[in-house]
Amino acid sequence: MPEVFADTFYWIALLNPADKSHQNARTISQSHAEVSIITTEAVLIEMLNYFSASGQRMRQAAATLCEQILAHGDTTVLPQTQDAFNLGFKLYKARPDKGYSLTDCISMVEMRKRRIVHVLTPDHHFSQEGFDLLLR
Repeated sequence: MPEVFADTFYWIALLNPADKSHQNARTISQSHAEVSIITTEAVLIEMLNYFSASGQRMRQAAATLCEQILAHGDTTVLPQTQDAFNLGFKLYKARPDKGYSLTDCISMVEMRKRRIVHVLTPDHHFSQEGFDLLLR
């Protein structure tokens, strides 16, 4: 089963009906049996941070989604380790001309380790590093 990386943008789009990628994210989510979805704890932290000031309903929806991701095992969540942080920080420092977040850098490093080329995101930073964007 091919692996696909789920970036923060995917989880936000999946949860937020007003997001322009919402329907595409829902379609992918409903047919994910064909792929193995991989994400990181850093991505989940970023998603929770995004919704932290969005009101009680969205904050609770984000917490529920995170609980489902962690509990059901349909998505592999890579842990935040010291090594992952250090390698992500190394990439962050190596790209001073880019707008990559540290979370993006950690994700890119993990994707390379696992040889994942497809990412559920519209974020052009990933295409700048040679990854294939599945949300546009």
